[in-house]
Formats: sequence, structure tokens, C-alpha cells
Amino acid sequence: MDSKMSAIFSKLILERKSNKLLFILASVGMLLLLAAPANYAIPSFARQTGLSCNYCHYTYPELNSFGRMFKLNGYTTSNSPMLEAVSPDSERTELSIMNSLPLSAMIMTSFSSVSKATPGASSYAAELPDQVSVFLSGEITPKIGTYLQFTYDPTAGTFGLDMADIRYANHTSLGGNDLLYGLTLNNNPTIQDVWNTTPVWGFPYVASGATPGPTASTLLQAAPGNEAGLGVYALYNKLIYAEVSFYKTAIQGASYPADSTWSGTIKGVSPYWRLAIQHQWQGQYLEVGTFGISSEMYPSGITGLTDKYTDLGFDAQYEVTNDAGGSWIAHASYITEKQTLDATYNAGGSANPSNTLNSFKIDLSYNFPQWAALSAGYFTTSGTADAGLYAPGDVTGSANGEPNSSGEVLQITFLPWMNTQFALQYNIYNTFNGGSSNYDGSGRNATDNNSLYLVGWLLF
Repeated sequence: MDSKMSAIFSKLILERKSNKLLFILASVGMLLLLAAPANYAIPSFARQTGLSCNYCHYTYPELNSFGRMFKLNGYTTSNSPMLEAVSPDSERTELSIMNSLPLSAMIMTSFSSVSKATPGASSYAAELPDQVSVFLSGEITPKIGTYLQFTYDPTAGTFGLDMADIRYANHTSLGGNDLLYGLTLNNNPTIQDVWNTTPVWGFPYVASGATPGPTASTLLQAAPGNEAGLGVYALYNKLIYAEVSFYKTAIQGASYPADSTWSGTIKGVSPYWRLAIQHQWQGQYLEVGTFGISSEMYPSGITGLTDKYTDLGFDAQYEVTNDAGGSWIAHASYITEKQTLDATYNAGGSANPSNTLNSFKIDLSYNFPQWAALSAGYFTTSGTADAGLYAPGDVTGSANGEPNSSGEVLQITFLPWMNTQFALQYNIYNTFNGGSSNYDGSGRNATDNNSLYLVGWLLF
């Protein structure tokens, strides 16, 4: 954290205690720049701290150093009046809550198009809304805060809990250095992470649900938010971060307790781990780390054979800020997954009893101070061929049974105001579900799935 951010953060704590043409244009824009971040920027956080969104974000949802510390401190940093009640007998503060409800809302609208329409469908889609969310996010007590997002999904026509991260955070001293420690109760592995390298908050931060995407993804990347996880974390001397969490299946819209109607049910608990080392010096920041999860699951029901998944990931994040206030930000992550498919294989759902799957992502962004960003990313997925898991089929199938996909993402982001964001994104596929031409066995090519996505976010 630079000196300015450090001073502000310390001050707050003290006060608290008291299509192709567009693709070409995007490419040219990126080239000219080279020559010359689902934690949103929640307005309730801004009202609570008295600070604008750019104090925590480059462009949301990309967190800067101040934003990372705000999240690790349990979303409780405050500069707002509090309603307090003190016991007349013990003079103990029995109640300390904010005077206002920490409520925010977001609406997204979008237009997307694909290079070649899928059979029987239009090649474009306009969505209003693309998404509507309500947030209850902010300080609950002096050491407990929340990030709760409730979302309306127009595709399913349902409204429900989307993201949840409830935290307790505190500080102590260890070996003469600060130790920040806390608990997190959340509903999706990596939602609690403060770096934009892990699946929930990784680039691209928005994506169209109306255009085809690759079939294969690791367990961490595919986690739908149907879990309940409790974890403990610590940050020592603002240098070393460590976390261990344990997850159980917690499906929404299902009968309780778990029974034969459930699918993807965790047997026992799934441990998740995270270790990272960070360092900040004048105008620069570096993080390197590792993360992973081990899960044994019933594909359906709650008895019988299980499938086992072990994901091991590595990540890095580098930031550099120039004298004009602009920032270069690079993220990289690699996840390798080992699958032991006892249940799926014996049920005839896979050709192999065990497989591997690997995912690599890297992206680079330049953030103009407070108003725009240009981003470019590369992704690749590869793994064991399995004609059962990756069978031929129109659009979503694989003719050769391979999960391999790769491509690039280009994005221009514009922020006319800090709570208003527009993004133009172009997705390019070099390979898709195992091939570049006739990948699905029905004549579709990888480039047929190239897509354009224009989205607007309004937060208030």
C-alpha cells in the first residue's frame, strides 16, 4: 500500500475507533496504447467509508491494495455515524450499527452476437436486463461485515442468492508485527479471494450467457455457488496470506436434508487452501501464490460410488503505476485437475476411469485513471481425450473427444462516472472443444463461435 493509501486507511481506522470491424478497432486501440477484474464497486461501501470507488478499485471489480485490505478487514472500515447502545451497568457497548441500511443495486444490459448462429437460433441477443442485483453489503458490527448479492436471472426467471461472503476480522501482534486474522462464511470457493487471478474474480469479469462457450472446465472454475464454506484466514505483516476453508453442498431450491434428488453432492467436506506472498514498493506490487481444492462427490443422490477431483492452482499478479496515475496490471493463473471418475465411469458416462484437465490464463490491462481501461487476455484448456465426457454433438460437442480450447479476449472499458461502466468485448477462438475445424462433427468451426459482447453496468 503506498503512503497516500496507507495514510487514508489509517485515518479511517482511527476515526472508526472513535463483429470484425469492432474487433479491428479494439485491436488498433490496444496497439496504439502499447505504442504510447464476480467484488463489485458497491455504492454502499462508498457511503460507508466516505470514499469514492477508485480508492478500492482500478476499474471494478479489480481491487487495488486499499481494496484488498478493506475486504480482508471484513468490509468494516467506516467513516459513517454509528448508532450505539451502552450498558448502564457495565458501560459495555452492546450495540454498534450503522445509521443507514447498507443497501445497493445494480442493473446490467447487454447486446451480444456470434459469428455464426447456432442451428435454429438467432445470431444475436439483446438483454434488458442482462442481470439485476441487490446488495446488502457493509459493516454489521465493528468486526463483522458482509458482501451479499441477490440476483435476478432473466434466463431462468428466478431471483435468489448469488454471492455471499460474511466475515469476522480482527488484529493482533505476533513477533512485533501485525497479524490480521479472520473467519469467512461464503458460498463459492475463491469468492473470498482478494486477487483477480482466481476463478470468481478473474478476467474477463463479464461474459455473455447467450453465446457458445467451451464445455470443459475445472471444478474450481465450474463451481456454481451451491456450496457453504467456513474458513479461517490470516495476513502476517502485510506479507504472507494463508487460508483454509471447508465446503459442504448447499443447493438452493432443493429439499432438505439432502436426498436422492440432489446432484453434485459433496461427500464429507471439501477442503480449500490458499497461500500467497505479496510485496509492495514504490509504484509497484507483486503477488505470487497457490490455491486448490479436493472434493469427493456423488454425481447424483447421496449414496453409492463417488467421483474425486483435486485441483491445484498457481497464480501471480503484478501492478505498476506511472506518474500520471495510469496502471499496468497483469494476471496469470494455472490450474491442473486430477479426476478419478469411479461413479461416472461405472455408469457409462466417461470412457476413462481417470482424466486430467489443465487451464492456463494470462491477461494484461492498462487502466487510465478513473475513466477507461484496455485489456487483452489469452486462455487455453487441455486435457485427456474422453469420448464419454466430451462426445460429438452440435455446437457443444467434440468430434475427437478432446476438451482442448484456446483463444483470446480483447476488451475496452469506459467509465463516464465511477458507478457507471460500459465494456466492449471480443472473444476469439483458435480451438474449441478439441479442434479448429469441424470440431463438433457437424461442420462447425472454432471461429464460428467468435463473439461480440457490449454490456453496460449501472450501480447505485
